Amino acid sequence: MHLRGLSRGLSRRRRVWAASVAAGVVTAGLLTGPAASARPYPEPPLTTMSIKSPPGGANVRVLVFHGSAAGEESPVVNAAIEAIEDIGLTGPANRRFKVQATGDASVFTDDTRLGRFNAIVFLTGGGDVLDPEQEAGLEAYMEAGGGFLGIHDAARAEPYSDWFTGLVGARPAASSPAAAVQRATVEVGDRRHPATKDLPVQWKRPDKWLNWVKNPSGDVHTVARVRESTYQPGTGAGGWDHPVSWCRDYDGGRSFYTGMGGTVSSYDETDFRAHLRGALMWTTRLEQADCKATINANYAAERLTKPNQPGRNDQIGEPHGLVTAPDGRVFYIGRGGADSSQPVITDWNNPDIGKGKGEIHVYDPRTKQVTLAGALTVFGNKGGGDELVKVEEGLLGIELDPQFTRNGWVYLHYTPHERINRETRMAERRVSRFTLDQATDKLDLSSEKVLLKWPVQIHSCCHSGGGMAWDSKGNLYIATGDNNSSGFSGGYSGNNPEPNYKGVSFADARRTAGNTNNLNGKILRIHPEPDGTYTLPEGNLFTGKETDEGGGKTRGEIYVMGVRNPARIFVDKSTDVLYAGWVGPDASAPSTTWGPAKYDTFAAITKAGNRGWPYCMGNKQPYRDRNLPDPSKPLGWYDCDHPKNESPNNDGLVNLPPVTGNNIWYSPQGGAPDYPRDTNGVPSYKPEEATYKLPWLKGGGQAAMNGPVYRSDAVAADSSVKWPAYWDGKWFVGDFYDADQPRHAVLMDPKTLGDGGLPVHAESLKKIVPIGNDGIKNLMDWKFGPDGALYVLDYGRGFFTSDSKSALWRVVYKGGGPTPAAGQLARGTE
Repeated sequence: MHLRGLSRGLSRRRRVWAASVAAGVVTAGLLTGPAASARPYPEPPLTTMSIKSPPGGANVRVLVFHGSAAGEESPVVNAAIEAIEDIGLTGPANRRFKVQATGDASVFTDDTRLGRFNAIVFLTGGGDVLDPEQEAGLEAYMEAGGGFLGIHDAARAEPYSDWFTGLVGARPAASSPAAAVQRATVEVGDRRHPATKDLPVQWKRPDKWLNWVKNPSGDVHTVARVRESTYQPGTGAGGWDHPVSWCRDYDGGRSFYTGMGGTVSSYDETDFRAHLRGALMWTTRLEQADCKATINANYAAERLTKPNQPGRNDQIGEPHGLVTAPDGRVFYIGRGGADSSQPVITDWNNPDIGKGKGEIHVYDPRTKQVTLAGALTVFGNKGGGDELVKVEEGLLGIELDPQFTRNGWVYLHYTPHERINRETRMAERRVSRFTLDQATDKLDLSSEKVLLKWPVQIHSCCHSGGGMAWDSKGNLYIATGDNNSSGFSGGYSGNNPEPNYKGVSFADARRTAGNTNNLNGKILRIHPEPDGTYTLPEGNLFTGKETDEGGGKTRGEIYVMGVRNPARIFVDKSTDVLYAGWVGPDASAPSTTWGPAKYDTFAAITKAGNRGWPYCMGNKQPYRDRNLPDPSKPLGWYDCDHPKNESPNNDGLVNLPPVTGNNIWYSPQGGAPDYPRDTNGVPSYKPEEATYKLPWLKGGGQAAMNGPVYRSDAVAADSSVKWPAYWDGKWFVGDFYDADQPRHAVLMDPKTLGDGGLPVHAESLKKIVPIGNDGIKNLMDWKFGPDGALYVLDYGRGFFTSDSKSALWRVVYKGGGPTPAAGQLARGTE
């Protein structure tokens, strides 16, 4: 092979050296060698090397290079060499390899010798350890398909080479606290890569931790991060996203780097040796791995729908929910807000008050065309204003029957306009089944079978819920909102018993979400039957036949109570775990009198239970009770373990199920705020005493939009756009808004999943599911399709309407499969 990279590498070397000197960054923080090495390299003679592609073979060999510009050999190097030698001699016979260690850099200009090695390990002490021709030889080796593993100080080597910077992925910052050994927690986010799949999810270990000049996340595939809250990261701290180990396919070869391994004792650790073994399995071509899954450039977001034609919702209504069919069609609904050319009626004396069209559109990926399948006349078009003017009722949810391909059944959750009572300002919410003509993609509105209906007050807005989902047993989950106003309780607990319209309270969530005899503010679970009725599955929170407190005070449909606005829910059918997110009240800051600020919430729910609203939020943080005769005066704090509904508006049980803590909660101040607690378990709610357990997220406007859990085995194996298996089991959580709010895939610990355990790792999606005015700015719903692509609804830029930015998007993966290719594995696919 002609050394095509040499002249290019030299020109880059000179350019980076000059820029570094001009910027004044040639410092002892990057170099361990003498300052005399801080100069341009002389132009070497042209060199030609010929390295077979890929290097090495079935007789797997690893070269450990330990050169140092300082001319000193560290005890860490000796420990690392011994560990790598042991790794090569142990394990299954077909995974063993030979090791050769050297400090002689001339090996990189000996193509015959270099080409024998499947992978090269760098254990350098930093500085210029290769001359230009030697670095060019390393570059030629990688171009031929070689493997590279850099450990700890390897990131300090070749500090003037931008090619080597790309090879290792990042450079240590001068402010790294590397001199100190500190115990820290490593979050192991990749559960499939051989270097990390067998490690603890939360890996606690001592090491010398490095900070980075530039965070490599998004340019490399990060397999593990170090949690900065568990040690002292120094002035160059990177925040919640602090990569410590990563990999990528680079310049024709495979590169893995770990910032760990800075101490002699590291190499005695069983888990750290497992980490190195897995990295070597990939770099030597003994095993495949996906090192592309979190590289931003490997994803593409495509807008699927065009803007509506003037005066028509031919492409999309006011976006509110989506579901994908087994054949790839995407069904998405519009809540009921009209486009700006249509009238909005807010006068309760007008029979057409709030009348709107809840539209169902179908996108067909084969034709790339949109069909308006049908429209329901709904109560849901009152425009904007305060909570006694606007409304969020309408067409709220859609699901397809598990046997949809055969029967064409579509389930819709909506508020029919014909059923509103303008005198009492009450309405009927219902879940109905319709039949779709699959030849025309038209909904037969006369085929409606009403499964379930219940009353809702519509005097005040909002928080209508609406999501639906199926589990593997054919049970349908229905998320219902609590549309009581928190404006009469200062934005804290919606528990003011006084405001009412014609005898129906509209500011007391104890009448609804906190009431065991009311279907609002709940997640219901029913089993639809073929005749359009339903039965109740075992395991709901109530049977409806409880004799407690005189009987007749529970509803058997309730699976989860105490949720405020569960607009989006998802059931992972491989586990039947329910995932939900809901919007909190409006208080912008905590109150030592009334309790926590607004918390938007996500919860993984493994069994029936009470999630707290309006008594407790977050990790069982209580609100203060208020009651007659003066609701402006506080009473005692609610007891989250023994909540009582003592509202005069309650017609259910007084003694409620205990509250279960939630997994994710966030406020304008930060993610998962918590406070010191007194002897009764009541938090101080003093902002200066808050700690934030989830630093990767923050609130603001806040409108939680729960997402799916990805399962690659549910995707067509031959799909060219499916997301990689790296995302398997990760839970997608997001927010309607795109500033500091969450848009992440999180990894949960199965042992604490249903009991309010915090996520152990988070991966930002903000450059994969792009934010910004020209991206997906207002995320309304997101689901994976049978092709493994992510389908996303962008609400648009206005409210209670559709506009030119309202759209259905698709986010696809284009990075290709795991590497090396099966045909290039050193020992085949045995």
